[in-house]
Amino acid sequence: MDANGTDTNGTDTDEAPSLRPQSLVLAFFGDHVLERGDVGVYSGSIIDVLGRVGTGEHAVRSTLTRMVNRGLLRRQREGRRMFFGLTPTAQDVLRDGGRRIWDDGAVNEDWDGTWTLLGFSLPESWQRQRHDLRSRLTWSGFGALYSGLWIAPGHADVRGIVSELGLDAHVKVFHARADEFTDVGLMIGESWDLEALAARYAAFDERWTAGEVLSGDPLATRLRLVAEWLRVIRDDPRLPARHLPPEWPARRAQETFRHIAELTSGPARRAARGVLETTPLRTAADGG
Repeated sequence: MDANGTDTNGTDTDEAPSLRPQSLVLAFFGDHVLERGDVGVYSGSIIDVLGRVGTGEHAVRSTLTRMVNRGLLRRQREGRRMFFGLTPTAQDVLRDGGRRIWDDGAVNEDWDGTWTLLGFSLPESWQRQRHDLRSRLTWSGFGALYSGLWIAPGHADVRGIVSELGLDAHVKVFHARADEFTDVGLMIGESWDLEALAARYAAFDERWTAGEVLSGDPLATRLRLVAEWLRVIRDDPRLPARHLPPEWPARRAQETFRHIAELTSGPARRAARGVLETTPLRTAADGG
């Protein structure tokens, strides 16, 4: 699971990405529940919504249980019915995802020319720690300039990651600008897999402009749209647009996403109101 709470071991295809139930649950809660405050959603409502995109009841129930165990959801029984609400951790995850979708966007036009440099030296026997650090750095937008030197555009705050992994004594972080003789475009091409990143944006744009994924159910369409877009942008380090190849496909894909998101916003919310059964979540003081 990545920092957006998204499963990271699914596989995309040319026709459609493999969206895991947890990704769909989080996309659904982020779009229709987060701003309602501390409310729980009846499990039957969640099963109904995810069933519209092909996720079976057993898979939904298993996913909800796992998300409770992982601290992403809390459950509350009302009579014979079970309701699920967001934990503070999940709320933070979804707000971060919302910023990446609606505020930051997929095209970095306002880069200030600075880089965050992170160097580390770990004992040879620390293979697990090295793997964990590299995985977290990749999610945070870093690319490997050299084996022990990673870079990210802008001012990246990695103190939490380093401390959580217990590597404070083994990591050094700097903020700097590239000298004028450094070919920044070449450096970016050597540190990130631009071809793979561009292919994901192009595939997203092709799927959604073709219209085949649009359905008569705006709730299902928007759920798949948001979950797929999150899957694409979660691996994007938001590299400076001025140093990317001409006609970088992220801009076109983002325009497609936002156009369909606008078209489905109102209808999806109206459909959600007709489907969702909710209840206020009790606090500890209330005996919840």
